[in-house]
Amino acid sequence: MNALTRLSIHTRWIPLVLTMALGALSGCAAPVEQTDLDDPEVKRQLQGATGGTDAHPGAAVYDTSCAGCHDSGMSKAPARNILQMLAPKAILTSLNDGIMRQQAAALSPQQRQDVVEFLVGKVDDTRIEIARCDQGDNWFDLDQAPVATGWGQRLDNSRHIAAPTAGLTNADIAALEVKWVFDYPQSTRARSHPAIAGGALFVGSQSGTIYALDRRSGCAHWTAEVGAEVRTGITIAPFDQTAGAPIGFFGDILARTYAIDLRSGEILWKTKVDDHPNATATAQPVYFEDRVYQSVSSLEVVPAADPNYPCCSFRGAIATLDAQTGELLRKTYTIAEPPTEVGKNNVGVPVLAPSGAPVWNTPAVDTELRRLYFGTGENYSSPADGSSDAIMAMDIDSGEIVWTAQMTSRDAWNVACMAFITNKTNCPEEEGPDLDFGAPPILVEHNGQRILVAGQKSGIAYGIDPMDGTVIWKQKVGRGGVQGGVHFGMAASHGVLFVPISDFSDEQWPVSEAKPGMYALDAFTGELNWSYRAPDTCGDLADCQPGISAAITALDDAVLAGHMDGMLRAYDHASGKVLWEFDAKQDFTSVAGRNARGGSFGGGTGPVAHDGMLYFNSGYGLYFHMPGNALIAMGPKER
Repeated sequence: MNALTRLSIHTRWIPLVLTMALGALSGCAAPVEQTDLDDPEVKRQLQGATGGTDAHPGAAVYDTSCAGCHDSGMSKAPARNILQMLAPKAILTSLNDGIMRQQAAALSPQQRQDVVEFLVGKVDDTRIEIARCDQGDNWFDLDQAPVATGWGQRLDNSRHIAAPTAGLTNADIAALEVKWVFDYPQSTRARSHPAIAGGALFVGSQSGTIYALDRRSGCAHWTAEVGAEVRTGITIAPFDQTAGAPIGFFGDILARTYAIDLRSGEILWKTKVDDHPNATATAQPVYFEDRVYQSVSSLEVVPAADPNYPCCSFRGAIATLDAQTGELLRKTYTIAEPPTEVGKNNVGVPVLAPSGAPVWNTPAVDTELRRLYFGTGENYSSPADGSSDAIMAMDIDSGEIVWTAQMTSRDAWNVACMAFITNKTNCPEEEGPDLDFGAPPILVEHNGQRILVAGQKSGIAYGIDPMDGTVIWKQKVGRGGVQGGVHFGMAASHGVLFVPISDFSDEQWPVSEAKPGMYALDAFTGELNWSYRAPDTCGDLADCQPGISAAITALDDAVLAGHMDGMLRAYDHASGKVLWEFDAKQDFTSVAGRNARGGSFGGGTGPVAHDGMLYFNSGYGLYFHMPGNALIAMGPKER
């Protein structure tokens, strides 16, 4: 692993690390690896990003026609670093026939192509054939109700799939084999959690396409385009709670929440839940009592690295929407008052505070106390306040914050604090340590007891009284750090809390032993039941780590976890013994006859067990993880 990859890398911001390190904060070459620096095309792009004599022709077009909105902080105009997360074809479609067609009307087809290449690289016009199902009009089976497998579906966030639903014993898991593989076209990551209902599997993609796949064969009943990466899973409302069509809900990287007809793929409504140019939606929405709750986070930590950027103006929120119409009913902010100017940085640019406290995770719903529980991230600017790195309780009916339990105080951080940034003008005086609650909290109810549990990037798990936020216990199981501790999700079943730990082996903060692997705790006391230290089998393989960043899934007798080294493992619920493992970092032939590649497991997607089958995504081409584009379905071996 080269020296750049040994830097402490923030777990959410976009892959502009090398570009920014080369001084391209005001330009925009496509993200590259160090090994690509001798490539002529990469050199040309970097010259454009840094003002070289052979600047990309799209740079001038962007500066003249786009920067006035996208680089100015204009409300509703996604910032440049957000645009760079979109697929090239999605941006070109927007300019030609979509929402930006009026603004781009004066540009020639070549100029539109140039600006897209300047932002994100060349457009791949290859026609992608999808294996279509041979079906009738009534393929959707209303007798097959939505399966509560992950967030949004299971209101407690436990990610527990009981035996009657999973249909998999420990012996069954050990005998699984690959049945079919779906390849996400033009994608290097697969992070939308699969949802099951009506005989189909519904999933989003990096390219902005939603797929309804037959869960037995992998053929597509329909596809729908939304134009921006869908990072969240799709939450499906109970069939008896919707008027007419079976409905699913999801969010995209541009902070838009959608309702979709699961029978046809028709978009029923789309609502922008936050107008900040760096706002995004990473968490899967929750459906409860004809309301949709969407967490709002942001990537404002990236432009904050520029000394001329007024840092910072975003604050996290929970948006409440009408499930039938998409009307934004209210927003509950993690920071009660909007940021105000508290001073100027050393180049005379305003400093705004308090800011940040984004919500990266899906709230847990407490139907008894009628509350939502969610976690927040760090502040972006000084002074830090009491809202960051906290677990919060929100009253469902009023939208008011009932209590806040801050676990790490004085945590203000943005990209200007990173080791290789030479001008740290906008780095807050607290300078981190950037210990978000990225994973959703879980409401555990077992044998008449109730407790709220949460896991942090510090490597600490907490047991919290849901009544008032009092910390009942805390247990440090991982080393923690910027890419350490608990990332995307824990699981719980039968009073046991399963805590996956990432802990990059080469992270520079803090200097102590990494402890990647799986830990099982008593959910009510925090006592350690068992632990499994993940073996490092990466060798010289690039972007490979043994820990667990992705969400995990609990069954009655086992817990399933995908590791960053591409290994999917099943652990015995009681002992932690590894029952089975599968190496996903390999090539597969997809149902469309193309090559599909597995890689690291990452993001808010975890294994789904249903009716004797196991479904999971593999590939996470971000933040020095191994890319891939595979959705893999496994079932019992043929006898």
